[in-house]
Amino acid sequence: MLEPVEVEVVHGPEDLLNPARLDARDPSGADRLLDLLDRCVAHCLPRGQVLAQAEVGDVAVAVVGGLGEDREDQLVDGPAMRWAKRDSVGPAQPLSDPADPSGSGTAPGHGADVIVAARVTPIVEHTDEIGGIPVFWREARSGSTAGRRREGGPVLYVHGVPDSSDLWLPFLERGGGIAVDLPGFGRSGKRADLDYSIAGYDRFLEDFLDHTGVERLRLVVHDWGTAALAFAQRFPERIERLVIADGVPLLPGYEWHRIARLWRARGVGELFMGAATRWGQRLLSREGNATPGPMPESYLASVWSHFDAGTQRAILRLYRSAPPDALARAGIGLGEMLCPALVLWGAEDPYLPAGFARAYADALGGAADQEVVAGAGHWPWIDRPELVGRIVDFATA
Repeated sequence: MLEPVEVEVVHGPEDLLNPARLDARDPSGADRLLDLLDRCVAHCLPRGQVLAQAEVGDVAVAVVGGLGEDREDQLVDGPAMRWAKRDSVGPAQPLSDPADPSGSGTAPGHGADVIVAARVTPIVEHTDEIGGIPVFWREARSGSTAGRRREGGPVLYVHGVPDSSDLWLPFLERGGGIAVDLPGFGRSGKRADLDYSIAGYDRFLEDFLDHTGVERLRLVVHDWGTAALAFAQRFPERIERLVIADGVPLLPGYEWHRIARLWRARGVGELFMGAATRWGQRLLSREGNATPGPMPESYLASVWSHFDAGTQRAILRLYRSAPPDALARAGIGLGEMLCPALVLWGAEDPYLPAGFARAYADALGGAADQEVVAGAGHWPWIDRPELVGRIVDFATA
């Protein structure tokens, strides 16, 4: 009998570990020789076939081969789960008790030695034309978080570089909200004539919120998601709560990090992008998190699947549009934002120094909690998964 050594919880057709999507790519550079190395490294993503697809409240498992060096770290981006080996894998089973006060989440007939998925908020995917380009977003409507009713506008999650709305799946599952793929990223349009700048994303978000009928909202931003703060400064009365997590500083005193300086240099940035490979991506990701080793394979697969010529162009133009003085000017109205705010930062962020957490908190006009989290890098919730709950609970309070 085949002894399974890895199981994955299936989100559905867009599951980040779906083997059909692992190799999706759109090369944009002439030098792709390093891609050959990717096929030989010992840490290649496992191949396998999904045995059962999960619906909300169901459990599905799949045997997909060895975990490799990272083992359960590869699974941290999924819904609540725990790891164990067992002798056989059964078909999809309904959860025995949605409430499951013990927190074990055990499925009937599986005992205490399987991975099970917690019941999550249903996520609906949308694609529509906004401003002449296709825009993809996810929405999870939820009136409660941890059993409490919530009033007010939805939470809008805005990603940075090189991410997409995939980044926010654990947050949507836990507390609902909206997560959009910004133009140039993910599944949204990536036309060459778009404005990939703070001002361009400011106008896009205004159009997006008008299109979706959202008037008041709670805002959660990460990395270059702080471009959304340009919109928030123009309409501070529409922002009910704000979370800034390791955000590009729209503040005086910031100097771009090493990789950003390469991207900002014309010619050098294009060569750097053109030479990108999955092997190189995995190697570079080691500096982005505090946990030893590269980022989780599910995260890397998601980023690589969208890292085409359009996204590379958007990244270069965005960074080149924002010298340090332009960043400082973009945040000149932060003091007009009076809503409750949380500024959360990974203490070991190699790109954005943690001192900017205090600088952001001081620049905002309302009450702002500031937390610098030990043992966390640029994506702090990947190193410290409990921070998903901290961010969702604050945003939905």
